[in-house]
Amino acid sequence: MALKLMQRQLTRRHILGTAALRTAAALGFTRIGLQSARAAEPDPVDRAPAIVVGSGYGGAVAAARLGQAGIRTLVLEMGRLWNTPGPDGTVFCSTRAPDQRSMWFRTRTEAPLATFLWLDVVNRDISPYPGVLDRVHFDAVSVYVGRGVGGGSLVNGGMAVTPPKAYFAEQFPGVDADEMYGTYFPRARAALGVNTVDPAWFEATEWYRYTRVSREHARRTGLRTTFVPNVYDFVHMAREAAGTATRSALAGEVVYGNNHGKRSLDKTYLAAALGTGNVTLHTLERVRAISRARDGTYVLTADRVDLTGRVVETREYGCTYLFLGGGSLGTTELLLRARETGALPDLDASVGAGWGTNGNVMLGRANHLWDTVGENQSTMPVMGIDDWANASNPVFAEIAPLPTGLEHWVSLYLAITKNPERASFSYSGGSMRLGWTAAQSAVSAAMARKLFDRINAANSTIYRYDLFGSSSRAFADDFTYHPLGGCVLGKATDAFGRVKGYPRLYVTDGSLVPGSIGVNPFVTITALAERTMARVLAEDTAP
Repeated sequence: MALKLMQRQLTRRHILGTAALRTAAALGFTRIGLQSARAAEPDPVDRAPAIVVGSGYGGAVAAARLGQAGIRTLVLEMGRLWNTPGPDGTVFCSTRAPDQRSMWFRTRTEAPLATFLWLDVVNRDISPYPGVLDRVHFDAVSVYVGRGVGGGSLVNGGMAVTPPKAYFAEQFPGVDADEMYGTYFPRARAALGVNTVDPAWFEATEWYRYTRVSREHARRTGLRTTFVPNVYDFVHMAREAAGTATRSALAGEVVYGNNHGKRSLDKTYLAAALGTGNVTLHTLERVRAISRARDGTYVLTADRVDLTGRVVETREYGCTYLFLGGGSLGTTELLLRARETGALPDLDASVGAGWGTNGNVMLGRANHLWDTVGENQSTMPVMGIDDWANASNPVFAEIAPLPTGLEHWVSLYLAITKNPERASFSYSGGSMRLGWTAAQSAVSAAMARKLFDRINAANSTIYRYDLFGSSSRAFADDFTYHPLGGCVLGKATDAFGRVKGYPRLYVTDGSLVPGSIGVNPFVTITALAERTMARVLAEDTAP
């Protein structure tokens, strides 16, 4: 009787109860358009059979599959729901003119490119607000993360890349790679709405001239390039170019969110979750502690903040099944704190270990005057230089945009290197620290330099030294877009993300990946979460 009462409470009012539903072909998902739906504040809920912490890729998969299985689920997200237009009539602010919506409680934006022509013209002073992008600083590296319903899917470039099968098997020796590539990767791609740019349109459009220039420079070097899929709707993008749709990717939008065209998680997995009627979403609530009650259920302590960042309420939640999808930083911190404070003392000693940057390095090259990259650039990358099979120096380099609205002759790249370096987190004095060093980042920079020295030599070009805040700096290796590890699959957890030592506690996010996956990681994270949820729902949940 108590369970039935609790389930009725959870379904009384859902955040998108008035949204119109439409049937989706992929996997039988029911989708709700979060951007256009009227958001209703849910009734307070303090218990649920299942709680999901975080609404990024791993959390979104968990919520959708739990909801579809008929399990009442509460999702706790520390960011806000991005569906309310600001004073300018758009949900997300412009990349070129950022306002308070851009950054998570900052007084100034912190874009990856710090300068242009050594001038401080990129970043802007802003008012503190729960903005969509955060840059978390550690001693030797900083980490970009998305804040809001949809997590990193709101702020990434959408590159939906599946890693080489052999490298996936190398990183996850305890996972059946055939099953992953036959079942879970296809399932993830279908649910995410992955598609590929039309090659004919790509060759003709001005918006990808910058990519074609880099492709030609790679060809002259004897290097292979490959198209990569994306979650941005390329049919919509073609309409943007034709002037029949409002521009988003073609208006420079990406790092602070896309107002149109992008299939972020709020339009896919999370819409499916809420559409089941079994999932409730609480926003602006940051879980800061996990413990276990005497009956074996889990207790979460969460702080709710207002739009100024002030804690206005601290609440406790209880659940039988707990799914951690707070990302490499969030999940690792919660478990480290629980172990070190004695709240969950039996957590494995490997919690906090195996962290890496996915070998991220950003760099720019200066092209010749006749190699114009174009004033107009789409923000959605569609091609990479694929030298991963080079055993002596494996690198996959995303050909990235630099959409300034003027001709700048810069070819920009995000290189992903096979950096073997790993670090561990520690927790003391109420805060988490990361043991990553500048020397470990330098390994990635050296690998990227080996590749791009070849490209410069073949094309008689040089590096740009004016983009990253120092007159002598060509490689930005002090930040990562792809934080991975901290609760590595098969070490801190079993082979399916079950946390060792604690039944019905699961990890579903990028902390499972041991520091490197060789490509943009979100499709891998999504596929691993699908695999976990299939096993958990089959074996762990009561009928």
